[in-house]
Amino acid sequence: MEIDRECEALTAAFLLKHRGKIAYPLATEDLCLLIEQHVMHLDVYSDLSADGTDVEGVTRIHIGKSPIIEITESLSTEDRRASRYRTTLAHELGHVRLHDRLFQSHFSSGDLLPAAAELRIVCKRDGILDAPVTDWMEWQAGYASGAYLMPRTALRDLLRPRLDAIAALPPFHVADAAATSLMDVVMRTFQVSRDAARVRLLQLRYLTARPVEPTLFG
Repeated sequence: MEIDRECEALTAAFLLKHRGKIAYPLATEDLCLLIEQHVMHLDVYSDLSADGTDVEGVTRIHIGKSPIIEITESLSTEDRRASRYRTTLAHELGHVRLHDRLFQSHFSSGDLLPAAAELRIVCKRDGILDAPVTDWMEWQAGYASGAYLMPRTALRDLLRPRLDAIAALPPFHVADAAATSLMDVVMRTFQVSRDAARVRLLQLRYLTARPVEPTLFG
């Protein structure tokens, strides 16, 4: 998928420049630095309660200016929500990289009126990871979040020896022991939540929510 390629290229170039090597997990401070290179301002101590108690991030896109990202303060200050914080940061970066240029392009082409010179994307807790495809901007940003934190190539290289060891081909049902094992190693390696690992593995078809017949090598 094009989103995978773009996200992986961005993080790889950043890591090579700032760390001298491509290695994961992408540290939270590196993720913030990466975001700051593409926005006017990153505020990780925002009060977003006016938008609702379930709002965890907001991306504000302005015509002719760089975007602004706001993250609810509880994510950046509570250690127990560290994984959620990282996922939300990456989600908002997805909006910046995927939707800012789209908005700017539509405005310059005359598709948008001057009154629409600002787009405020409000991201709720339930849509950060796995929004329905019909909510296309949230779905794309959610997919990008996983692609930044768990790039396809790094994930493939991590899982290949484990798949070889169990002599079975994915996808595995999400309730199977093999699925649990894959989610555990993805969580540890990329420092993400179990939900984030599960969604990413489902997206890349290592897991499935449907029962499957086991397939052996050979």
